[in-house]
Amino acid sequence: MGKRRVIAALGVLAIVAGATSGCVRTIDGHGVSVYDNAFQVAGLPTTGGPSGPRPGAPASTRTAVGGDGGEFDATALNAIDDIEAYWRDEYHTEFDGTFAPPATFYSWNARAPRVDETQFCGATTNHLVNAAYCRNDNSIGWDRGLLMPMMKTSFGPMAEVMVLAHEYGHAIQSMAHLVGPNDPMIVREQQADCFAGAFMRYVAEDKAAHFVLNTSDGLNSVLAATVSIRDNNPGDVEAVHGSAFERVSGVQIGFTDGPAGCKKIDLADVNRRRHGLPQSFDGDQQHGQLAVTRRTLTELSRALTALMPIPAAPVFDYSGAQLPCADGKGTEPVSYCPTSNTIGTDVPALAQRGQVPADQDEFPARIDGDYNAYVVFVSRYTLAVQHAAGQELTGAKAGLRAACLSGVISAKLADPTRTAAAGDIALSADDLDKAVSGLLADGLAASDIQGNTVPSGFSRVDAFRAGVLGTEQTCESRYA
Repeated sequence: MGKRRVIAALGVLAIVAGATSGCVRTIDGHGVSVYDNAFQVAGLPTTGGPSGPRPGAPASTRTAVGGDGGEFDATALNAIDDIEAYWRDEYHTEFDGTFAPPATFYSWNARAPRVDETQFCGATTNHLVNAAYCRNDNSIGWDRGLLMPMMKTSFGPMAEVMVLAHEYGHAIQSMAHLVGPNDPMIVREQQADCFAGAFMRYVAEDKAAHFVLNTSDGLNSVLAATVSIRDNNPGDVEAVHGSAFERVSGVQIGFTDGPAGCKKIDLADVNRRRHGLPQSFDGDQQHGQLAVTRRTLTELSRALTALMPIPAAPVFDYSGAQLPCADGKGTEPVSYCPTSNTIGTDVPALAQRGQVPADQDEFPARIDGDYNAYVVFVSRYTLAVQHAAGQELTGAKAGLRAACLSGVISAKLADPTRTAAAGDIALSADDLDKAVSGLLADGLAASDIQGNTVPSGFSRVDAFRAGVLGTEQTCESRYA
């Protein structure tokens, strides 16, 4: 977070209120789930169980140029088999022309000495920690030495599959002529994320030959892997993949709408979904990090009561989160008690949640930072909002409403035109990334008054995203 400053609005949000099918409403032309059962994930049941290689599945007969036949190449080639099977069936339902899948695959070890370097897409593989689609020869390559092991260690084997599904998405773009030389990279990357999300639904529906994916911790890990490979400095000229919030949005559009939704992604769509949110750290001396203190929380509390006022504002108690409450349960480090209409905060514990570790991994399993803490504080205020509306504060819908309303408030904190009564505290460029990461990791900002939340990080982030791009009415209609 930071202090408010003037920022340029990047687009206008259009909300189509009507339903496009029995369980989908449309926000900005893209489907978002409306759950009859709040424990569903974009219409699929929330499942537990294994995620990863399907036991007993026959190995792919494909080979990779430069491959070593080891574990990571085997996973990659099995993934290519499943991804291609999906697109062979799906391609002609959405696109014209001939399905021309990549014919050549490359594997290399970025750890290998220079004497053992090879070539991929006209570049050396020495220290090339990457996976990519090469348009020049319609091929896909990956680093088995560093990238794939790091992804598996941090996020499990389905993270490797996700990486390749994204790269295959670029191949689909090329053969369907969806993008041209004038299309910015952010559009290409968002579409590829979306296509990967469409394939992941195919796996979650138990249709893939080599892999299985549950829709709770398995899908959570896939989304966390997407979050980790984000543009962590949006002001960088090489920032072309999008923020974590944008990347997860792309995956969710594909998972919910399929390739038909991905085709709609263009620059105008990207800008609409950026919704006037801050896109750089320009003028932000703290680079998006504001220490969590009693003073900053007091300032934020004033903003909350101004941005989403209720008839009786809650009392803000900064002496601890364990409140004497007959109808609530402490949700450290911030709790809401409806009996006394009080929000209690353990400031040191919340500040700890908002810290950034000094030794952040290259592919962090969690994006730490101030808004990972502040959004939890915001979410407990949204329980007070729900209480004022006479809504039930326990159960899945209460937690998802909390996440959704927190998204609404987050977007309002980015509005440079808000009244002076809302104070100067403002959203920073990567705050939504921190919120999304926290929602995937523990979901506290999507929990009810008892601290319970749905097991699907997808559903938690989906609710938050709907609020960021929508209004209070969006949240009310989704979780009525």
